[in-house]
Amino acid sequence: MDDKKCKVCRRAGEKLFLKGDRCFSPKCAFEKKAYPPGRRDSERKHRSTATEFGIQLREKQKVRNVYRLSEKQFAKYVKNASTAGENPSEKLYEQLETRLDNIVFRLGLAKSRSESRQLVSHGHITVNGRRTSVPSRQMKIGDIVSIRKGSLEKKPFVGLAEKQNKAPVPQWLTFDAKKPEAIVRALPVLDKAVSGYNLTSVIEFYSR
Repeated sequence: MDDKKCKVCRRAGEKLFLKGDRCFSPKCAFEKKAYPPGRRDSERKHRSTATEFGIQLREKQKVRNVYRLSEKQFAKYVKNASTAGENPSEKLYEQLETRLDNIVFRLGLAKSRSESRQLVSHGHITVNGRRTSVPSRQMKIGDIVSIRKGSLEKKPFVGLAEKQNKAPVPQWLTFDAKKPEAIVRALPVLDKAVSGYNLTSVIEFYSR
Protein backbone atom coordinates (compact mmCIF):
# COMPACT_ATOMS: atom_id res chain seq x y z
CA MET A 1 0.00 0.00 0.00
CA ASP A 2 1.07 3.61 -0.64
CA ASP A 3 2.35 5.53 2.33
CA LYS A 4 1.41 9.13 3.14
CA LYS A 5 4.25 10.68 1.11
CA CYS A 6 3.25 8.78 -2.03
CA LYS A 7 -0.35 9.90 -1.66
CA VAL A 8 0.82 13.51 -1.39
CA CYS A 9 2.46 13.21 -4.84
CA ARG A 10 -0.60 11.54 -6.32
CA ARG A 11 -2.88 14.30 -5.02
CA ALA A 12 -0.51 16.94 -6.42
CA GLY A 13 -0.55 15.23 -9.82
CA GLU A 14 3.24 15.21 -10.06
CA LYS A 15 6.34 13.78 -8.44
CA LEU A 16 7.51 15.85 -5.48
CA PHE A 17 10.47 13.56 -4.76
CA LEU A 18 9.67 13.14 -1.08
CA LYS A 19 11.23 9.69 -0.73
CA GLY A 20 14.70 10.21 -2.19
CA ASP A 21 16.08 7.43 -4.40
CA ARG A 22 12.81 5.49 -4.39
CA CYS A 23 11.20 8.26 -6.44
CA PHE A 24 13.64 7.51 -9.28
CA SER A 25 13.01 3.77 -9.21
CA PRO A 26 10.28 1.54 -10.72
CA LYS A 27 8.96 1.15 -7.15
CA CYS A 28 7.71 4.74 -7.17
CA ALA A 29 3.96 4.66 -6.45
CA PHE A 30 3.33 7.62 -8.76
CA GLU A 31 4.69 5.64 -11.71
CA LYS A 32 2.14 2.91 -11.04
CA LYS A 33 -0.79 5.11 -10.00
CA ALA A 34 -0.53 8.56 -11.57
CA TYR A 35 -4.01 9.51 -10.42
CA PRO A 36 -5.42 10.82 -7.12
CA PRO A 37 -5.96 8.26 -4.36
CA GLY A 38 -9.55 7.14 -4.03
CA ARG A 39 -10.45 7.48 -7.71
CA ARG A 40 -12.45 4.71 -9.40
CA ASP A 41 -11.00 2.98 -12.46
CA SER A 42 -13.20 4.96 -14.84
CA GLU A 43 -11.91 8.25 -13.38
CA ARG A 44 -8.21 7.48 -13.32
CA LYS A 45 -7.30 9.20 -16.57
CA HIS A 46 -9.23 12.37 -15.87
CA ARG A 47 -8.68 15.04 -13.25
CA SER A 48 -11.55 17.35 -12.45
CA THR A 49 -11.36 20.91 -13.76
CA ALA A 50 -10.13 22.99 -10.86
CA THR A 51 -11.37 26.45 -9.93
CA GLU A 52 -8.92 29.29 -9.37
CA PHE A 53 -9.18 28.63 -5.65
CA GLY A 54 -8.55 24.93 -6.22
CA ILE A 55 -5.45 25.64 -8.31
CA GLN A 56 -4.06 27.97 -5.66
CA LEU A 57 -4.83 25.45 -2.91
CA ARG A 58 -3.11 22.64 -4.77
CA GLU A 59 -0.03 24.77 -5.40
CA LYS A 60 0.10 25.79 -1.74
CA GLN A 61 -0.16 22.17 -0.63
CA LYS A 62 2.50 21.12 -3.12
CA VAL A 63 5.09 23.66 -1.95
CA ARG A 64 4.29 23.09 1.73
CA ASN A 65 4.72 19.34 1.34
CA VAL A 66 7.93 19.65 -0.69
CA TYR A 67 9.57 21.56 2.16
CA ARG A 68 7.91 19.29 4.76
CA LEU A 69 6.32 22.13 6.75
CA SER A 70 3.23 22.25 8.91
CA GLU A 71 0.42 24.59 7.90
CA LYS A 72 1.29 26.92 10.78
CA GLN A 73 4.97 27.10 9.80
CA PHE A 74 4.21 27.65 6.13
CA ALA A 75 1.59 30.33 6.78
CA LYS A 76 4.14 32.21 8.91
CA TYR A 77 6.66 32.21 6.04
CA VAL A 78 4.02 33.49 3.64
CA LYS A 79 3.00 36.25 6.06
CA ASN A 80 6.61 37.37 6.48
CA ALA A 81 7.15 37.34 2.72
CA SER A 82 3.96 39.29 2.05
CA THR A 83 5.12 42.20 4.20
CA ALA A 84 8.72 42.16 2.98
CA GLY A 85 8.43 44.41 -0.08
CA GLU A 86 7.73 44.34 -3.81
CA ASN A 87 8.52 40.69 -4.56
CA PRO A 88 6.86 38.49 -1.91
CA SER A 89 7.17 35.32 -4.01
CA GLU A 90 10.96 35.78 -4.26
CA LYS A 91 11.17 36.47 -0.53
CA LEU A 92 9.15 33.34 0.22
CA TYR A 93 11.48 31.25 -1.94
CA GLU A 94 14.51 32.76 -0.21
CA GLN A 95 13.14 31.91 3.25
CA LEU A 96 12.33 28.32 2.30
CA GLU A 97 15.62 27.65 0.56
CA THR A 98 17.82 29.13 3.29
CA ARG A 99 16.42 26.89 6.03
CA LEU A 100 19.25 24.79 7.43
CA ASP A 101 17.50 21.48 6.73
CA ASN A 102 16.94 22.48 3.10
CA ILE A 103 20.59 23.45 2.67
CA VAL A 104 21.69 20.08 4.07
CA PHE A 105 19.42 18.46 1.46
CA ARG A 106 20.68 20.72 -1.35
CA LEU A 107 24.25 19.75 -0.51
CA GLY A 108 23.40 16.10 -1.14
CA LEU A 109 24.02 15.08 2.48
CA ALA A 110 20.52 13.57 2.71
CA LYS A 111 18.25 11.78 0.25
CA SER A 112 15.20 13.82 1.24
CA ARG A 113 14.28 16.87 3.29
CA SER A 114 12.78 14.59 5.93
CA GLU A 115 16.15 12.87 6.31
CA SER A 116 18.04 16.18 6.35
CA ARG A 117 15.76 17.38 9.15
CA GLN A 118 16.66 14.30 11.17
CA LEU A 119 20.38 14.87 10.61
CA VAL A 120 20.07 18.40 11.97
CA SER A 121 17.78 17.41 14.86
CA HIS A 122 20.21 14.68 15.94
CA GLY A 123 23.10 17.15 16.12
CA HIS A 124 25.16 15.93 13.17
CA ILE A 125 25.44 19.41 11.61
CA THR A 126 27.32 22.51 12.76
CA VAL A 127 26.87 26.15 11.76
CA ASN A 128 29.90 28.42 12.01
CA GLY A 129 31.64 25.76 14.09
CA ARG A 130 28.83 25.27 16.59
CA ARG A 131 26.59 22.25 16.85
CA THR A 132 22.92 23.01 16.18
CA SER A 133 19.71 21.01 16.28
CA VAL A 134 17.29 23.53 14.79
CA PRO A 135 16.21 22.52 11.25
CA SER A 136 14.36 25.80 10.66
CA ARG A 137 17.40 27.97 11.38
CA GLN A 138 17.78 30.59 8.65
CA MET A 139 21.20 30.76 7.04
CA LYS A 140 22.79 34.03 5.96
CA ILE A 141 25.49 34.93 3.46
CA GLY A 142 28.85 33.89 4.88
CA ASP A 143 27.48 31.16 7.17
CA ILE A 144 29.47 27.92 7.18
CA VAL A 145 27.63 24.61 7.34
CA SER A 146 29.64 21.51 8.24
CA ILE A 147 29.28 17.91 9.31
CA ARG A 148 30.22 17.50 12.96
CA LYS A 149 33.59 15.73 13.22
CA GLY A 150 32.20 13.09 15.54
CA SER A 151 29.54 12.25 12.94
CA LEU A 152 31.72 11.78 9.86
CA GLU A 153 31.88 8.00 10.31
CA LYS A 154 28.14 7.70 10.80
CA LYS A 155 26.14 5.77 8.19
CA PRO A 156 24.40 8.80 6.58
CA PHE A 157 27.77 10.25 5.57
CA VAL A 158 29.45 7.13 4.24
CA GLY A 159 30.20 7.51 0.51
CA LEU A 160 29.88 11.28 0.64
CA ALA A 161 31.76 11.82 -2.64
CA GLU A 162 29.37 9.52 -4.50
CA LYS A 163 26.38 11.36 -3.07
CA GLN A 164 27.84 14.64 -4.27
CA ASN A 165 28.02 13.40 -7.84
CA LYS A 166 24.30 12.66 -7.76
CA ALA A 167 23.30 16.03 -6.31
CA PRO A 168 24.61 19.15 -8.09
CA VAL A 169 25.06 21.93 -5.54
CA PRO A 170 23.16 25.19 -6.28
CA GLN A 171 25.32 28.11 -7.42
CA TRP A 172 24.55 30.10 -4.28
CA LEU A 173 26.32 27.42 -2.21
CA THR A 174 29.86 26.07 -2.35
CA PHE A 175 30.83 22.73 -0.87
CA ASP A 176 34.26 21.28 -0.13
CA ALA A 177 33.78 17.53 0.37
CA LYS A 178 37.32 17.15 1.75
CA LYS A 179 36.68 19.29 4.82
CA PRO A 180 33.58 18.73 4.53
CA GLU A 181 32.23 22.27 4.64
CA ALA A 182 29.77 24.46 2.76
CA ILE A 183 29.54 28.24 2.58
CA VAL A 184 26.48 30.30 1.75
CA ARG A 185 27.90 32.53 -1.00
CA ALA A 186 24.70 34.34 -1.97
CA LEU A 187 20.96 34.27 -1.46
CA PRO A 188 18.93 31.96 -3.71
CA VAL A 189 17.08 33.62 -6.58
CA LEU A 190 13.71 32.31 -7.71
CA ASP A 191 13.73 30.87 -11.22
CA LYS A 192 10.19 29.72 -11.97
CA ALA A 193 11.33 27.56 -14.86
CA VAL A 194 13.75 25.65 -12.63
CA SER A 195 11.85 25.55 -9.34
CA GLY A 196 8.55 24.43 -10.83
CA TYR A 197 6.66 26.44 -8.20
CA ASN A 198 4.06 29.15 -8.73
CA LEU A 199 4.69 31.05 -5.51
CA THR A 200 2.62 34.00 -6.70
CA SER A 201 -0.37 31.66 -6.64
CA VAL A 202 0.56 30.64 -3.09
CA ILE A 203 0.74 34.27 -1.95
CA GLU A 204 -2.65 34.96 -3.54
CA PHE A 205 -4.18 31.98 -1.76
CA TYR A 206 -3.26 33.40 1.66
CA SER A 207 -4.29 36.95 0.76
CA ARG A 208 -7.92 35.96 0.19
